[in-house]
Amino acid sequence: MYLYARISPNVLNIAKMTYNYHTPVMLREALEGLDIKPDGVYVDVTFGGGGHSRAILEKLGPKGHLYSFDQDLDAMAGAPKDERFTFVRSNFRYLGNWMRYYECDHVDGILADLGVSSHHLDEGERGFSFRYDAPLDMRMNQQARLTARQVVNEYSEQQLADILYLYGELKDSRRLASAIVKLRAQNAFETTGQLAEAMAPLLGRQREKKDMARVFQALRIEVNGEMTALRQMLETTTKVLAPGGRLVVLTYHSLEDRMVKNVMRSGNMQGNTEQDIYGNTLSPLRPVGKMQTPSQEEQTANPRSRSAKLRIAERTED
Repeated sequence: MYLYARISPNVLNIAKMTYNYHTPVMLREALEGLDIKPDGVYVDVTFGGGGHSRAILEKLGPKGHLYSFDQDLDAMAGAPKDERFTFVRSNFRYLGNWMRYYECDHVDGILADLGVSSHHLDEGERGFSFRYDAPLDMRMNQQARLTARQVVNEYSEQQLADILYLYGELKDSRRLASAIVKLRAQNAFETTGQLAEAMAPLLGRQREKKDMARVFQALRIEVNGEMTALRQMLETTTKVLAPGGRLVVLTYHSLEDRMVKNVMRSGNMQGNTEQDIYGNTLSPLRPVGKMQTPSQEEQTANPRSRSAKLRIAERTED
């Protein structure tokens, strides 16, 4: 926990200005979706640059509390110093375990922004972006074992094709995987620059940057087990949320969004709904409002927000 000094009454400005690490996406919409109670208990499972967390803290009273998760040591440096705040250095897949550890049976709201922090993309040595030549790493948790170098050099051609197709949504995944396997037989890939140079001739000029980003996205998702972690976290939310509690999720990938949408509508990943004898849908969550996207103004100011989709759900009564 940390002590915290209030520096401004303006929630949005505080979130955007106090820590130049990452611009929070759809901040106003996320706060409205959480419907924050001053004495409530909330969880931000993706602390990142702390923009959303700071804004939540500004709306909490003396008896409120916020738990924020992040597995990256870099994120911890920007943690607010506030007795109402607890930083949990862990992957959000362990949400349920940590809430039990802190003897917190239920929370009033959970926020998840599944986007990659601008800090990671702009810090070249972590290997998240093709814009820099750096070791093929891409680990959010730098103590984890699996790196992008291992994925690129050790995965089978079929495995590579699968992750490029599922996580990168690349139609030419088989051709790209085949090229990687042939090239690595001559020399192992060591850096992001080597991988980008090998991929460039295989990508159309008009979509080269976009498709290159998708290649790197697919590797990042695999390295960090992001889809598995998201599945585990979503399955836990219905147990952790108090009746009437809100779940707010920002997604940036169609596979993520599909999982979130299904859980919010039916309570399960498959989207299979159950009904009572009167035809009413039985689900631990109910969607609140429609899916939202960033305003044109926000997309212009923060281009990385363009693919964001925000969904809100509320925990139904047991």
